[in-house]
Amino acid sequence: METNIILAGVGGQGIVSISYVIDMAALKSERFFKQAEVHGMSQRGGAVSSHLRISDKPIHSDLVPRGKGTLVLSVEPLESLRYVEYLSPDGALVVSTDPFVNIPNYGDVEEILDAIADIPSHTLIASDRLARQAGTAKAQNMVMLGAASPYIDFPDDVLENGIREAFAKKGEKVQGINVAAFRAGKAAGSAYRALIQNKVRSKQARSFIGRLKLGVLEDDAIDSWSRVLTSEMAPAITELLEGKTLGQIRGTREIATRVLDASDASSRLPELLFQDP
Repeated sequence: METNIILAGVGGQGIVSISYVIDMAALKSERFFKQAEVHGMSQRGGAVSSHLRISDKPIHSDLVPRGKGTLVLSVEPLESLRYVEYLSPDGALVVSTDPFVNIPNYGDVEEILDAIADIPSHTLIASDRLARQAGTAKAQNMVMLGAASPYIDFPDDVLENGIREAFAKKGEKVQGINVAAFRAGKAAGSAYRALIQNKVRSKQARSFIGRLKLGVLEDDAIDSWSRVLTSEMAPAITELLEGKTLGQIRGTREIATRVLDASDASSRLPELLFQDP
């Protein structure tokens, strides 16, 4: 089995650390792997990309051919669009919604995210919010690795061990934060894909998941929250969730049901969404 991965972002976003974790997982799993990197200048936000090829058979080229990519994982939204042509027809695109605006004509962020949302098998994750919940904004790369982990052919414990090894010199606290970020990203990615499958629009899904406590949407709550986020209240909920001062939502069926059952829900959204039942 062969897995072809392209990692993308800008300097300083931790692309090299993601590569290291996946490389260590391949090494510990006794798989063949090759890697090719292009490093930008982190202080100037230069583009950074990495091609990773993993297989149970010898690999002859370290570059992912166009149209053969299993996964494009991008920690920066605009950078992801450079590599869409590398995806196979059933390949996955996993992208952070948080832009790194390093050029004057960057473009409208919502238009960029909408373009990504038009691509089949995409996942959009509010990595900054989830990383801060885990303990530090610097862990956005591990959030994104978690969100993409279902498309990487290694068990979670193998990847988590790679994370601990990558941050071993920084101590147990930093290791724990990055493992927590990985788990939050995995939960958030699963939640996003479930909502999209239930016909929730990308904008509503990503705004909601960005406020979920550590990205967790309970399995028995998916249908209820899908009803909330496709109801006539959805635009107002999205506007509320994109505010800067509100806290986190627990992704439980009880809270979703409370919103659906309230006759005056539109006027009580902060109370209904953010206060535990």
